[in-house]
Amino acid sequence: MNQPLAYVHPGAKIARNVVIEPFTTIHNNVIIGDGTWIGSNVTIMEGARIGKNCKIFPGAVISAIPQDLKFENEDSLAVIGDNTTIRECATINRGTKAFGKTVIGNDCLVMATAHVAHDCIIGDHVIIVNGVTLAGHVEIGDYAIIGGLAGVHQFIHIGKHAMISGGSLVRKDVPPYTKAAKEPLSYIGINSIGLRRREFSTEKIREIQNIYRILYQKNNNTTQALRIIEAEMDATPERDEVITFIRNSQRGIMKGYSSNY
Repeated sequence: MNQPLAYVHPGAKIARNVVIEPFTTIHNNVIIGDGTWIGSNVTIMEGARIGKNCKIFPGAVISAIPQDLKFENEDSLAVIGDNTTIRECATINRGTKAFGKTVIGNDCLVMATAHVAHDCIIGDHVIIVNGVTLAGHVEIGDYAIIGGLAGVHQFIHIGKHAMISGGSLVRKDVPPYTKAAKEPLSYIGINSIGLRRREFSTEKIREIQNIYRILYQKNNNTTQALRIIEAEMDATPERDEVITFIRNSQRGIMKGYSSNY
């Protein structure tokens, strides 16, 4: 249902059962899937690709050009998966020629006033809490939770099922399954409550705990820890996920917990 007080460019492709509330503006080269609701005063700019059954609340701006001085008005996209909710005044910029698109997965929640910069890649079931700021090229794995007002440095990777406390400054990569807090950002345990909620078995949670004990609590450096983990622990998808994440880290992983902070 297209309200008469909304503006939809003739070049936009909007599914028939999309609801568009008054005073919203939808630009050219936009695609919106079935069942999506667009609240009042939303701006959806060129290059937006929005999936099915999404909810976009008033004041959100989707697919504005990047806040990147190297941007030269190249064609790029902002892609939002199915069943994702974008709350009030959140901003999601489209990509640059570096990657070509910003991506938010399925079943995500981006809360009010959060900012997702150009070329970020966000997995499925991710929660980005109020006021979080993601710089360019950040990657976030499935089921991660980023606490309110956290600031994430460009090119940071955050692993699957990780949880970052509110107000954190994220300058190093955060491995999968972990909880991160303190300043500087540090490992404070694994996200055991989140894993139980997602039906990880007790044995699997214990395996993940043992991996991070070797990495963070046994006085090993990262190279030594990875060698021990590979030698002493059976190969499983979770073990290999952690090893691959750490070996591929370009910025280095967050430090271990210290009582000095």
